[in-house]
Amino acid sequence: MEGILAGTSQIVRVPMMASLAVIRSPMLFSSERAPRFPLCGARRLVPVRCSKSDEEAAIAYIRKKLMIDDFVNSIEVMEWESGMSLNDIAAKQGIRIRRSYRTEYPSEGMKNEQDSPRNILEEIIWDKEVEVAQFKRTKPLEMVKKAVESAPPVRDFIGALKESYDRTGFPALIAEVKKASPSRGVLRENFDPVEIAKTYEKHGAACLSILTDRKFFQGGFENLEAVRKAGVECPLLCKEFIIDAWQIYYARSKGADAVLLIAGVLPDLDIKYMTMICRELGMAALVEVHDEREMDRVLRIQGIQLIGINNRNLETFEVDIANTKKLLEGKRGEIVRQKGIIVVGESGLFVPEDISYVQNVGVRAVLVGESLIKQADPGKAISGLFGKDISK
Repeated sequence: MEGILAGTSQIVRVPMMASLAVIRSPMLFSSERAPRFPLCGARRLVPVRCSKSDEEAAIAYIRKKLMIDDFVNSIEVMEWESGMSLNDIAAKQGIRIRRSYRTEYPSEGMKNEQDSPRNILEEIIWDKEVEVAQFKRTKPLEMVKKAVESAPPVRDFIGALKESYDRTGFPALIAEVKKASPSRGVLRENFDPVEIAKTYEKHGAACLSILTDRKFFQGGFENLEAVRKAGVECPLLCKEFIIDAWQIYYARSKGADAVLLIAGVLPDLDIKYMTMICRELGMAALVEVHDEREMDRVLRIQGIQLIGINNRNLETFEVDIANTKKLLEGKRGEIVRQKGIIVVGESGLFVPEDISYVQNVGVRAVLVGESLIKQADPGKAISGLFGKDISK
């Protein structure tokens, strides 16, 4: 870093991977967004000390290059190139949720039972595939990327969780703005997402989770955008069933600071790719797991900062908070601590004893929706959940 070729310089465009395309895409490299560097004439070597920002940029580039190499040379890519279907690749990783790749909604009726979704999560994902395909026809990726450029600045989601934990001594609260769920139906008839978000923030929420799925949760991206524009300062998690990188860019364009990635739906390659996009956009990625195999997969992926342990079985919707303890015992818990990963407890948290239980096994944040949103005053319900006032 000490010696640079100095001389007459001109500007050239250096092709590099701007945003990796998933293996399903025909476009892998792009020079459209490639950075511009001065190309120096080779007259003589002179000692030039780079600034700290130059060194940090170079280190960041090297790290990204190593991650790209890991992505391109991954087992999944080789399996796909050898002719394995994407569902077969996912099944090999223990993923039971199949992808349909259909152009019409499967929930509206299929030709035979074999082609029907096997559970509610699979139905949600199959419908989401059609929804995203329709969105992409009217809002192509390049259009969404343009919108990202004028989006509100990204807020530090992980930093907010750490600050709250240090301030209160309790797991940081990610309070969920959710009107309904497939298992419980409508949770709150008088639903005003902005007012609920402001109430949560006032009573100590570190971050907010905004449901954007319309069909099954009666949410919407307009709720996410409205909360962001309403002056709420909490970082926002876009709670969506993400199956396509397009959704991450779209969430950012609407003001999201973080997104949810479900390991029970996404193969390792997709998680690696999507977390790279999040880093590129400055966003956080909360990677959700439900069992030991998913936990082991995610812990092997480099750069994971947030892991959510969902105590709800997304196939049966049964809840058991002991799942959190099971996934953080022994070697897995040691890896989490060594890597400095923040673990988020999800589902089945209703009383202070539940919060204490998950905190004692290593949880540093909790994502809570139903036990708050169903109360007459969701904000005051936060004090009931923690057993004390955690507001600033």
